[in-house]
Amino acid sequence: QVQLEESGGGLVQPGESLRLSCTATGSTFEYLMAWYRQVPGKQREWVADIRDYSDTNYADSVKGRFTISRDNVKNTVYLQMNSLKVEDTAVYYCVCPVRGSWGQGIQVTVSS
Repeated sequence: QVQLEESGGGLVQPGESLRLSCTATGSTFEYLMAWYRQVPGKQREWVADIRDYSDTNYADSVKGRFTISRDNVKNTVYLQMNSLKVEDTAVYYCVCPVRGSWGQGIQVTVSS
């Protein structure tokens, strides 16, 4: 069983940046890792995923603003979020789809 722990969330103003980190422990760092987000009352939304360093995919809503990356030595996946918008406000989850593992989630709030 892999454990995932997110960090780096917080409160920022529109246009600012945040970087989320997710460290995996307890198992092999899987090839496929992903970020999802959820707004209260809405379904969880896929944000981005990564296989190897050059194989990344993004939801249209974040393409060009968010960048997913990984450090296989540190067993960590990152989500760099630039030009944040109010509608990016959500709880963000790190996910290992192969293992069906989810982190506890971390709050990102974008507000002026």
